[in-house]
Amino acid sequence: MDSIGTLITSIPWWLWVIAFIVLVAIWDIFFQRSHTIKHNFPVVGHLRYWLESIGPEMRQYFVANNREELPFNRIERGWIYASAKKENNYEGFGTDRDIYAHQHIFVKNAMIGYQIPKDHPNINNPYFLPCAKVIGGYNKREKPFRPASVINVSAMSFGSLSAAAVEAMNKGVHKANAYHNTGEGGLSPYHKQGGDVVFHFGTGYFGVRSKEGNFSMEKMKKLVHENPCIKAIEIKLSQGAKPGKGGVLPGAKITKEIANIRGVEVGKDVLSPATHKAFNSISELLQLIEAIAKETGLPVGIKAAIGKLQQWEELADLMVKTGKGPDFITVDGGEGGTGAAPPSFADHVSLPWVYGFASLYKIFKNKNLTERIVFVGSGKLGFPAKAAMAFAMGIDCINVAREAMMSIGCIQAQICHTNRCPAGVATQSKWLQNGINVPLKSDRLAQYFKTFRKEFLEITRAAGYEHPSQFTMQDIQVNVDDDYLSSDLRTVYGYEKTPVPFTDMQALMECAYLGGQ
Repeated sequence: MDSIGTLITSIPWWLWVIAFIVLVAIWDIFFQRSHTIKHNFPVVGHLRYWLESIGPEMRQYFVANNREELPFNRIERGWIYASAKKENNYEGFGTDRDIYAHQHIFVKNAMIGYQIPKDHPNINNPYFLPCAKVIGGYNKREKPFRPASVINVSAMSFGSLSAAAVEAMNKGVHKANAYHNTGEGGLSPYHKQGGDVVFHFGTGYFGVRSKEGNFSMEKMKKLVHENPCIKAIEIKLSQGAKPGKGGVLPGAKITKEIANIRGVEVGKDVLSPATHKAFNSISELLQLIEAIAKETGLPVGIKAAIGKLQQWEELADLMVKTGKGPDFITVDGGEGGTGAAPPSFADHVSLPWVYGFASLYKIFKNKNLTERIVFVGSGKLGFPAKAAMAFAMGIDCINVAREAMMSIGCIQAQICHTNRCPAGVATQSKWLQNGINVPLKSDRLAQYFKTFRKEFLEITRAAGYEHPSQFTMQDIQVNVDDDYLSSDLRTVYGYEKTPVPFTDMQALMECAYLGGQ
């Protein structure tokens, strides 16, 4: 043995390197058959694949300019990071945007802006900005709900996000008096950290699922009864990332904890169909909404990405006929979101938010239904100017997903679907999510929401209003094209927003249904 050890130590290091390279070359040429480049260019061919693997990072940090990246450019991400950390989020020397670019947003300021009275609620709380409408108010639900924040966390499930990320978000919304949408993975312990919750379910019915994989009203009633943090229920018809597409949760990913939360079996593949089993028509959907609202007492809404409009027309007609309907509608943009999807879906299926919402809103406005519904927007709206545009078009509050993820540390690595998220946000790796300091990150999400609301209020007052619900479509102008140049939203999208009933902020603060209490 000593002689073998002596022989090994006597071989110079460079000879070991050569031997390793020779072995790699032999493997590349004679054994592996999956990569032509490695076969034709042994050893050095590996460099090509390594450089390709770090290409996104190279472009992100060294090649792309501040306004170039998608889905969020460096300036947008920087504003979220700085806002979340309570750092300086200003920019100097004027804008570096091309303000003549297509769809650039202009908020028309008043000659004399809105002046806050001495006894105004925002004197003591500059971040106070609740929804102007009460969810479930028109339909006289047993437990109506007024969101205490116009910006909230969108549907992201435990499973797609890590336990640490979900916990940080829920503690954050509690501190910011916002609500937290569970996503379709069920209500986990990490969603129950003090924040208001909107329980969301899709075609898999996770959390309210029978053994046969169908929707269970008994489980829904039990869930709501045992969890008073749930303030509303959302039925997902489709989402921006992959409307009309189901999914498979591989059994290998189903831990005992996830199985208990979702109501599935450990280690067994779970299918989420492309469509619901609980209803097959618009009239049956309406019946399900009313049944859930009656059994739980909670407001019930629907979420969808927008494409064809015929069934939306049918829903509106039934609402007129019956006097019933969803308490809120969440409109998701076809830009995609945190959900992983094939490029064919993410890039091409369903309309972008601004086109989809405009088409939908006109249907309900033409039938005088807009005052009955709270409209929620979801699709890269987590910036004050974009939110002003959305409110001018008829939105009542917004949900943010990727913006919320960035506020707790997401770096837009765009590998959410690989379980290798370097920030620990979109992964089930215990090692990676251990990097999330939950108390610190919850503070940052809360501060992002507060900074957003404060700046949104400042823009609102510059336009002469007390609350963003007062924005009209003539208050926002967008660039259209070289021939048409620029025009207000009413001219561009062909409708006028229905005025939202609003008295003053004091009345909202004194509302018995105000969330975040």
